[in-house]
Amino acid sequence: MLFKSLMGATCACLTVVSFNSNAALIERLGGAAYYDTEADLTWLADANYAKTSGYDVDGFMSWDDANTWVAGLDVAGVTGWRLPDTIDVGNDGQTYTNLYQGVDAGFNITTHSELSNMFYNVLGNTASYDTAGIDTGCFVLPDYCLTNTGPFSNLQSTEYWSATEYAPDTNSAWYFNMIHGNQYGITKTALYSAWAVQSGNVSVVPVPAATWLFGSGLLSLVGFGVRKKT
Repeated sequence: MLFKSLMGATCACLTVVSFNSNAALIERLGGAAYYDTEADLTWLADANYAKTSGYDVDGFMSWDDANTWVAGLDVAGVTGWRLPDTIDVGNDGQTYTNLYQGVDAGFNITTHSELSNMFYNVLGNTASYDTAGIDTGCFVLPDYCLTNTGPFSNLQSTEYWSATEYAPDTNSAWYFNMIHGNQYGITKTALYSAWAVQSGNVSVVPVPAATWLFGSGLLSLVGFGVRKKT
């Protein structure tokens, strides 16, 4: 019975909590992160951790500073974090006849960046303009078009840096605007927010070694008792 109780407690430590949205978001690192099963990405739960951790006074950083911050990030012993990626086709992908939905820039870009995928496909938010350039009516206080933040904390109605340089001008980098739901390139010296993400599924925090050793000791005792009876 003692062995069963121990194993039950151990399993409880490894329980995964699911959050149901347009994509499945599974709790990781004791709630410090969430794994997107569709995109195969693990997002830091706190979308303004540079500020709340005390690293930066307001969380607004240049592109270089944001990359430095995320590269040195250690959450529950897990490193290897980065800024979200953008697919850059080498131009804005827009024309003067369609300013609201280009290939990789503008509004309603749902497949060309990890941030846009989160905004549209995972959280289910709407851009301030539809593909025809018609106002959708979401641009209202207090959160403007960021009406759903899911299980994440401190997700700001502001611009967030991408890890990707802007191909037409490498002095600039891509960003996603959580206010309107659009993305463009801008000079790397601009001060924007940063959200840490990691490729793949970050495992839950392992059970401390002492717990496993205690369990192994119990197994040995059980085995010894069985052998003694026989």
